[in-house]
Amino acid sequence: MRVVIQRVSKAGVTIKGKEVASIRHGLVILLGIENDDKLEDIIWLSKKITHLRIFNDKDGVMNTSVKDINGNCIVVSQFTLHASTKKGNRPSYIKAAKPDVAIPLYEQFIKQLENDLEKPVQTGEFGADMKVGLVNDGPVTILIDSKNKE
Repeated sequence: MRVVIQRVSKAGVTIKGKEVASIRHGLVILLGIENDDKLEDIIWLSKKITHLRIFNDKDGVMNTSVKDINGNCIVVSQFTLHASTKKGNRPSYIKAAKPDVAIPLYEQFIKQLENDLEKPVQTGEFGADMKVGLVNDGPVTILIDSKNKE
């Protein structure tokens, strides 16, 4: 499982001209799922995200988490995070899970994140053509892969 996490001052997701998600001060989480992702990946990644200290404390030091600040999250499915560009110029998405595998894991991830945050999270729509708008705060952008726990 891979994520791109962006600290935002505001963000929203629009599908077919209708806003389906909107937050202020929190995280936009782009989530890519592989065929071999499991519940352990979901649990580890959700804990990592909710406790990642990337928000400023009272002294202006990145020392607090999204949970600490009672921030909000938007989760957007993004199979292109598993693009392979090894050969040629057209990315291959062979490592990205197909919907029958990815949708249940996506839904489990959302539930786990809500549980760890102790509040609802907003989402896009799996597989939809979405427009994601955000103001990256910092900017702060973090990449995490559950298979490479660095």
